[in-house]
Amino acid sequence: MKKTMSDDRGIVVLNGDEVLSLLAGRELEIVDVVQRAYEAHARGESMLPHSTFLRFPDAEQNRIIALPAYLGDNFRLAGMKWISSFPGNLESGLERASAVVILNSMDTGRPQAVIEGSAISATRTAASAALAARWLSDGPTRRVGIIGCGRISFELMRFLLATLKDIESVLVFDKDVGKAEQFKERCRTLSNRLTIDIAPNVAMLLAECPLTAIATTAGTPHIMELPPVPGRRTILHVSLRDFAPDVILSNDNVVDDIDHVCRAQTSLHLAELSTGRRDFIRSSIGDVLLGRAPARSVEHETTIFSPFGLGVLDIALAGYVFQQGIEKGLGTTVESFFPAPWTERVEGRLRKHA
Repeated sequence: MKKTMSDDRGIVVLNGDEVLSLLAGRELEIVDVVQRAYEAHARGESMLPHSTFLRFPDAEQNRIIALPAYLGDNFRLAGMKWISSFPGNLESGLERASAVVILNSMDTGRPQAVIEGSAISATRTAASAALAARWLSDGPTRRVGIIGCGRISFELMRFLLATLKDIESVLVFDKDVGKAEQFKERCRTLSNRLTIDIAPNVAMLLAECPLTAIATTAGTPHIMELPPVPGRRTILHVSLRDFAPDVILSNDNVVDDIDHVCRAQTSLHLAELSTGRRDFIRSSIGDVLLGRAPARSVEHETTIFSPFGLGVLDIALAGYVFQQGIEKGLGTTVESFFPAPWTERVEGRLRKHA
């Protein structure tokens, strides 16, 4: 990262509207950032501790997650995403997720930017899934299925349309029909050439769509089997907990990071617990991108991509947003955010303000 602040005691704050403006219309650039981050991680040029889940005994549906990360290569970034998920917010008209991303200077270790993180989180999730769809799909994709009609799915549609130019129709499903109708209308703002229909059930959608994205709030498996398809199928299992272990075990599996995805009661974690092994995961997406593994298995008709959501992606995209913001003069610098060195402080002045 370039040096961006003349006051080394200051910190830059980028708010949500600024972040959204810096992400708008840059889908292909963002997919490229995500791809380079995946490749750097696959080459071992990162440090990625496990995410830490903060849960609450009197509200088990809520959680706050810390994702620290370091990304080397040409990124040279360190920081952390701190993201909450409170599903009850939706009933109050609020977003389910809220977040901040903190970027630290690699020269001093000091936090140098605080960036609204929910937009970054949703965007990197959608970009990573669209990248996987581009690499794992078998031939042109004309029909796409969407299960779960929330913000992540809408962002994902935006990125799929930017990266897969052959999409002609979309089939959507949500257990809340009103949300499906709303999603259908919102998707019309993305393209006027799409045919958009609402599926009566999940089984029909999975049977008809060669590419399906699943982004629900499910905490436990609700899809116990996959209907047959006439050709090859790719499923972007973004929400991670929708499939029963048998579905995972009987299909081709590609993930973002094997060690990370096999935890926190994901479908792959449940499959590991039921078998005591992980060899049902064929590859990471990073190894596919680097040519170390083929895009698809010759033995399976269905390939499932299950991304746990890596902090290196949040840091990479936050770094991109930060640099774009500095170049465009966006953000608010909080001067003297950090105290003066203790050797320079006047104790009488400190006591006066105590």
